[in-house]
Amino acid sequence: MKNIEIKTITLPVEGMTCASCVARVEKVLKKVEGVDNVNVNLATEKVTLSFDPSLADVAKFTEAVADAGYKLLPPEEGSGAVNKLDTESPSEVHHREAYRKLKNEFIFSAIISIPVFIISMLGITSWFRSWFPLSTPETNKLLFLAATLVIFVSGRRFFAAAWNLLKHFSADMNTLVAVGTGTAYIYSTIIVLFPELLNLQADDQHVYFDTAVVIITLILMGRLLEARAKAKTSSAIKMLLGLQPKTARVIRGNIESDIPLQDVIVNDLIIVRPGEKIPVDGTITSGYSSIDESMITGESLPVEKTVGANIIGGTINKFGSFTFRTLAVGQETVIARIIKLVEQAQGSKAPIQSLADRFASIFVPVVIGIALVTFFIWYFIIGISFTGAMLNFIAVLVIACPCALGLATPTAIMVGTGLGASNGIMIKNAESLERFRLVNTVVFDKTGTITLGKPVVTDIICENGISEDELLKATASAESRSEHPLGNAIVNYASEKNIGTSEINNFKSLTGNGIEADLNGDKILVGNLQLMKERQIKINPETELRFNNLSAKGKTPVFVSINNSLSGVIFIADVIQYETKRVVTELKKKNIVPIMLTGDNERTARAIAEEAGIEKVISEVKPSEKAEIIKTLQKEGKLVAMVGDGINDSPALVQADVGIAIGTGTDIAVESADITLINGNIGNLLSALDLSIKTIKTIKQNLFWAFIYNIIGIPLAALGLLNPMIAAGAMAMSSVSVVSNSLRLRRSKLK
Repeated sequence: MKNIEIKTITLPVEGMTCASCVARVEKVLKKVEGVDNVNVNLATEKVTLSFDPSLADVAKFTEAVADAGYKLLPPEEGSGAVNKLDTESPSEVHHREAYRKLKNEFIFSAIISIPVFIISMLGITSWFRSWFPLSTPETNKLLFLAATLVIFVSGRRFFAAAWNLLKHFSADMNTLVAVGTGTAYIYSTIIVLFPELLNLQADDQHVYFDTAVVIITLILMGRLLEARAKAKTSSAIKMLLGLQPKTARVIRGNIESDIPLQDVIVNDLIIVRPGEKIPVDGTITSGYSSIDESMITGESLPVEKTVGANIIGGTINKFGSFTFRTLAVGQETVIARIIKLVEQAQGSKAPIQSLADRFASIFVPVVIGIALVTFFIWYFIIGISFTGAMLNFIAVLVIACPCALGLATPTAIMVGTGLGASNGIMIKNAESLERFRLVNTVVFDKTGTITLGKPVVTDIICENGISEDELLKATASAESRSEHPLGNAIVNYASEKNIGTSEINNFKSLTGNGIEADLNGDKILVGNLQLMKERQIKINPETELRFNNLSAKGKTPVFVSINNSLSGVIFIADVIQYETKRVVTELKKKNIVPIMLTGDNERTARAIAEEAGIEKVISEVKPSEKAEIIKTLQKEGKLVAMVGDGINDSPALVQADVGIAIGTGTDIAVESADITLINGNIGNLLSALDLSIKTIKTIKQNLFWAFIYNIIGIPLAALGLLNPMIAAGAMAMSSVSVVSNSLRLRRSKLK
């Protein structure tokens, strides 16, 4: 069987204005042979397509979208690269030009509409007619000329879009605006140019050019405000793009030179001075500094970096000077991968949006039907004038435009994922962001998730009158030549306490048991209990009791003998992260059950779980069994989040309803997860949960405002209680209110 390679691309779409447009574009693209999945986002004005390249291509997509009345822009070469910060992508250029055109059309429409409105309002008063130099027929002709300019210049976009849709027997908000304003304009034009066709008395020959032009002006104003607000929702991407400098100081052939960032290659040596931004990812080869990584990890405190430490492009060097070797450039850097994740998340759909999509697909035809019924009842049954029935017809069309409905979900998702990115939380898709708030069980891997994932010294027992510092000095000196993780933990602990090491002689590794060495004439023996027994080193009962108690808590003892006499025991353990207890406590308060899943033995697992406050422990689990355990929990009706950091956690992360990776873990774990906590701080799990709750709350608020305008406005308009111009203003403000509500999320403080 032939393996099908599915390709995914994201393309800008021109001409979408509401939820109905989104539904229309998705519908026509799904009909193209070879298309696997389609996701259209109104807030970003982009479509993401997954397809079989052997059956479909961009040309077919462009043709299908054009037939639907919209325009698909060509793919952006090098999209997502962060080396070229001083250049604009095609879609950015398009959006800037579209915004400029929209602004000019609004200004032109407003300049004409204001005097048209004033003259129309005052023209009905005898006071105005007594001094105005033009007669009523002449005034109406002046208003006709002014309205024609607005209709065919500023309003042209609505009529062109409506015509394109009509050719395909479709409709959207442009149809509603075009029919509403077009009706008012054509009726008024007939009165001015061909009054005999309507056979109206002189007193009934009212024109409604002001209604047509003011509606267009207000809708253009709403779109302009909406465009400005939508631009702010993508500020997270712009902020990330602005992190990297444009140049880097590179050493090539013993010559230092500043070169453009895009010319930096892997394995280049780069110098960073105090206060400068680090240009790309790499590893420090010489020097020392403290680096502000807050824009990437959300961690407020600077992180100390020495030789061998990895650094991230875009972070800020605080005070030291150092040289580093580049590990990743362009789209392979941490920032580029983060940007890609944020863009994917911002373009994805949350399940809650399906409600709006289903509603929008039938909304416009239903509204047009309601408007026609409104006209019929008022004119033919109630018997009011044709103009009165027409105004009610127009009001229904204008108030019903579903712009806000299309923006309710995507704008909140864009702001939410951006807020997450600025707090060190990467959201892969909107579905996981929505689902996380519903989780009732969180399964934690132990090593590197609940714990730090590296051994540290926790307790020290001294014997035979030796001081703690003397014990550490002797042990660290002996272990300085060892490569064992437990030995390294002791050396690091001594270094942190500023205890230096001395030169040793006759170092010997005792495989499986420990080491021995000579230090200043003393015989040093460091190892496990088995080694002590073999060398017949006596352990007094009190020390043995303490040793047993600490061992029961999952701590590993390292025995130290000097000259065949026990001098002390150093205990080493993989300690829990400092935020773990708080996270577990807060999850319990929210009635979320924490479970620890580990391959460790029962005793060690229980000790760590007890310290973390976790009651349920599943220990001695093989890596291949973790996903099956998650599946079993799901069969019990639990909605499960899995938190892990290792390769062996990846299947479980995929199986879980929400997979959460610790960012300091393996790449495959991060790739498998739905959410990544970049800085490795387990405390950010609560921030991610808070983000999920607040984002979905914002979406629900947005949907409320989007629906409430129509639920209240359409009946009022049908009952003749809503002037078309007021309807236009309300419709414009519905979109602005939805986007503005989403922007409030940017100021939220995550727990």
